[in-house]
Amino acid sequence: MKRLFIGIALFVTMALSAVAQNDLTPLAVIKMNKSETVTLKQLKARVDFLKKETGAESFTVEQKRQILDSLISEKLVAQAAAKDGITVTDSQVDAAFLNTFAQQLGQQVTEAQLSDFIQSQTGKSLGVYMQEQTGMSLPEYKEYLRNQLVAQRYVLVKKEDELKRVAATNDEIRNAYEMNRSSFVWNDMLKLFLVIVPKESNVAAAKSKAEALLAQYKTKSGEEQIKASSENGKIYQAGYLVVAKTAAQAQRLGWSYDRVLELFGRNKGYISELSTTDNDYQFYSIIDKYDAKMLNLDDIIEPDSTITVYDFIKQRLTAQKQSQFLATAAQDLAKGLDIPANVDRKKKDKALDKVLENW
Repeated sequence: MKRLFIGIALFVTMALSAVAQNDLTPLAVIKMNKSETVTLKQLKARVDFLKKETGAESFTVEQKRQILDSLISEKLVAQAAAKDGITVTDSQVDAAFLNTFAQQLGQQVTEAQLSDFIQSQTGKSLGVYMQEQTGMSLPEYKEYLRNQLVAQRYVLVKKEDELKRVAATNDEIRNAYEMNRSSFVWNDMLKLFLVIVPKESNVAAAKSKAEALLAQYKTKSGEEQIKASSENGKIYQAGYLVVAKTAAQAQRLGWSYDRVLELFGRNKGYISELSTTDNDYQFYSIIDKYDAKMLNLDDIIEPDSTITVYDFIKQRLTAQKQSQFLATAAQDLAKGLDIPANVDRKKKDKALDKVLENW
């Protein structure tokens, strides 16, 4: 029995070794600026990443070919960029990594704060979480980000002059407005000057401060003095806020919809009494009111803005066209670099298909 166990263990070890060797199968060698091998393991990792990104259960052999081509193109562009002295620092990679989470969390965070948040929400380390979500380790994902940033910078440098000429035309802007006219509307809105004094550890002191600020606000120059003081200290917050008469707006403010309706029943110039929440004391003044209306192309997009609907649409369409231009330009640049002198494809045609069919 003991001998049988040893035999089985040896068989398992040999099988695992064969899998490991198979994963290290070279698919291509990039040799433009340095020798860099694209392995089957790297392709599998990218396929796993794209499965998680797209929700796809599997990819066809042809799709895997395209993913391999994309991976090769990415490395070609990264090497071309390095050859031209275009680099991205570790701090820039870290900032890009954290920005992807800041958009989801609604605030900027450090990597330590992000790690603590992931741990508290999932019970997992940041490294384990990234492996599960992307199929890559944290260092691998950051390297992936670095290549993306380098590629973007390389394309921008190479195509800067052409990019500047990419812009939405007048006809495109007007057509986009006509197609989306119903979305360019103002709800009933008003502009508040809102003052918030956190209670923190001293509730009595916070209330006294809030009462003093309310009294100060009722003087002629109180508004600007309070706003300036809030910008220079951390005792309280004060500033302007545009509020729409919607349930979604009430939810964002943490108010009941009835309170928002009551607010819109007040006149311009109204100053509220001091109110209290679980965390702070507040008061506000109604600075201006705006009636609901459909917006024309030459109307400003929102109160106190200098950007018209026309400008807003132009910026959006131009950004879309530039993004499309850069994507196409990156493909064209990579295609021009993908020549035998720069890429040695180790697996081709049927040999490559055979490798891609087995997983």
